[in-house]
Amino acid sequence: MRLVSRWQNSAGERVRIALGLKGLDYSYVPVNSLAPGEYLRLNPQGLLPALDVDGQIIAQSSAILDYIESMFPAPRLLPSQPVTRAQARAFGALIASEMHPLTVQRVRRVLQAEMNADEAGVTRWVQHWLALGFGALETTLAQRTRQWPFCFGERPGWAELHLIPQLGAARRLHCDLSAYPLLLQVEQLCTPIDAFRLARPEAQPDFPAEEHP
Repeated sequence: MRLVSRWQNSAGERVRIALGLKGLDYSYVPVNSLAPGEYLRLNPQGLLPALDVDGQIIAQSSAILDYIESMFPAPRLLPSQPVTRAQARAFGALIASEMHPLTVQRVRRVLQAEMNADEAGVTRWVQHWLALGFGALETTLAQRTRQWPFCFGERPGWAELHLIPQLGAARRLHCDLSAYPLLLQVEQLCTPIDAFRLARPEAQPDFPAEEHP
């Protein structure tokens, strides 16, 4: 399997975490290493990431994650209990469908170029939508009938592989996360785990040298 992505793409980070949690071998292909127009030929959507499985392309991180979970069921990313499994899916969907799409770079560019938003206005836009989402996620964890160490179980999975990249993206966008102690507690547990550590933006070969501290 080949994963085409970019170091800063949080959807690609989700997939890298999933592959790591499953212990699967894959090759990482930085999108900027491809010839001009090559990625659009592979993936007409033009969005990152894309998974190349023996020459067949799967676009959209949610579809890629479904493929990985279906083809490689152990260890599972989703809880076995139906209600908890649905809750984990809903947790991830809020991030992937409601938070991430409203704050990505192409949306921020349109806000500036087409809506005449200045940098401060774009920052307010991003912080507004991320605060709504993180607030809902924090409340979701607080209202669980059982307080697991991770979001919905004894080990990280579907919820965490969505949450951790979004927290990282929020920090890059200068968001204050101090109001979400339960989310940060889960992040702290995930940080030393290899699947998360090796998926981080700074661990990718296309991470710019000037970004290193």
